[in-house]
Amino acid sequence: MTHRIEFHVTGMHCNSCGLLIDDEVEELTGVKASTTSLRTGRTVVETDGHVDPADILAAIATAGYEATPAL
Repeated sequence: MTHRIEFHVTGMHCNSCGLLIDDEVEELTGVKASTTSLRTGRTVVETDGHVDPADILAAIATAGYEATPAL
């Protein structure tokens, strides 16, 4: 089963910013896919259900951006 988690991301300036975020997030064990949109300011992460959202936030921070869970 795939779980979907969404985050609001700030600090992006171009589509390459989203690619950097997706590359970092997709390195996490249990992440199936990450899709970041500059237009919406969101990252949508599909996981196997065994990924801590804090780890995803840390990966986004490693890429150089700030994020919060979307409600």
